Amino acid sequence: MSSRARRIAISVAASMMTLSLAACGALGASESSDGASPTKGNDITVGLLLPEKDNTRYEQFDYPFFKAKLADLTRDQGDVKYANAEASASKQAEQLQQMVDDKVDVIVLDAVDSKAIAAGVQKAKDAGIPVIAYDRLAEGPIDAYISFDNELVGEVQGRSLVEALGAKADSSDKIVMMNGSSTDPNAKQFKAGALSELSGKVTVAQSFDTKDWKPENAEANMTEAIEKIGKDNIAGVYSANDGMAGGIIEALEAAGVTDLPPITGQDADLAAVQRIVTGEQYMSVYKSYPQEAEHAAEMAVARVQGRDIQFEALAREKVDSPTHKGIPAQLVPVVALTKDNIKETVVADGFYKVSDICTAKYAADCTKIKLK
Repeated sequence: MSSRARRIAISVAASMMTLSLAACGALGASESSDGASPTKGNDITVGLLLPEKDNTRYEQFDYPFFKAKLADLTRDQGDVKYANAEASASKQAEQLQQMVDDKVDVIVLDAVDSKAIAAGVQKAKDAGIPVIAYDRLAEGPIDAYISFDNELVGEVQGRSLVEALGAKADSSDKIVMMNGSSTDPNAKQFKAGALSELSGKVTVAQSFDTKDWKPENAEANMTEAIEKIGKDNIAGVYSANDGMAGGIIEALEAAGVTDLPPITGQDADLAAVQRIVTGEQYMSVYKSYPQEAEHAAEMAVARVQGRDIQFEALAREKVDSPTHKGIPAQLVPVVALTKDNIKETVVADGFYKVSDICTAKYAADCTKIKLK
């Protein structure tokens, strides 16, 4: 089986696993039928370390859904100690150390810098605290990993960009690649996935690894690309996420571009969904953050309560980091979000109401695509 076919199979299997686990009650960690008595009760403390606030998903979705699911699983007896590193690797190292000092029962970690945090992960391990890598695969002795299929994300973005260029697209079409931070292992996987779809079909005229994923850095990079390529010679832009897509659009508009080229994204930020409605942004990648956060809470509870059967059911895949092999993992499926499926994705799943998206500024465009 090819790596692409395997990733698609994993994506399908992940969604099927959710259904099968729910059907047999395996997702209710506090109601396990493992047969063994849990090693800890419901009064557990989980440390949740998230990486930044520029991307609105962490404060808007990941943290609240994780917290709510933990409360449900522990009958309101469990506690979440939450910290956001605000894109600072050194700050996150201090936050992790504080959680070790506070003797939390388990840590769920979304690393700012996957390599730099390895020493902190080892300290947690030495203290007997399991660490579950969340969304980004941190280095060090990680107990489990939950994320989306990152190469598949890049493939979806790259394929969508080629489709947006249309039947007349050819290998001479120049695109700009705005990749994520070089310290984020996910960014490398997004890039690899995208290139598997773009190579031979377009020319990557400029490529950037964008420091800290910051929109303002993406805007500066795009300004440089426009100066080197020419504003009228850019057929499309691969943007690894929505925040950077916003910065890219700012740069293009500042350069006087009125007919924007197709631009990709990821995360289904509200502003990005509204740009998709207007046509400023071609697509985003919709990832069910509630599903990811809730499954992470399930894994954390199962791990700390010693419910091995549940834990293994939730982490059936294996992944390798630069420091450790065969890490138990769960990969959550993704969907390409365009103006054609807004209602079936972010609205149907309760991310946003139509009224959130179709404010007065966007009402006319919403009417055009029959979003009401």
